[in-house]
Amino acid sequence: MNFRNKKKQPLEVSLTPMIDVVFLLLIFFMVTTTFSKETSIKIQLPQAEGQAIEADTKVLTLTIDKSGQFFINDRALQDKSLATLNSELNTAFGMNKQMPLVINADANAPVQAAISVLDVANHIGFRNISFTTQKE
Repeated sequence: MNFRNKKKQPLEVSLTPMIDVVFLLLIFFMVTTTFSKETSIKIQLPQAEGQAIEADTKVLTLTIDKSGQFFINDRALQDKSLATLNSELNTAFGMNKQMPLVINADANAPVQAAISVLDVANHIGFRNISFTTQKE
């Protein structure tokens, strides 16, 4: 009988299958996640036919809700006064003179609020102003 002492090989844990699973999970979550820009301000956009703005351009977003409250880049202004709106737009416009202004006005917002925004933006020097709408 041959009772030789067999040498035991050291145990190895292969990390390759675990790394594969982690990468597959990462790819799964990247594919299933939607990357849409949703604002926290609830507004109902008016309906119209129009052209889309390029998504890669940096824009200044001004939102008017149905009560006439102004929001700049989803940040509420202190009050509804035009002086506050003027100072905030001046601050934002001073950073980039070519930045387009996109106005998101609720369909039920007062027309006077939208006209006031256009007037203030024109006095400040904005030349690229557009309204956001939804298709019918």
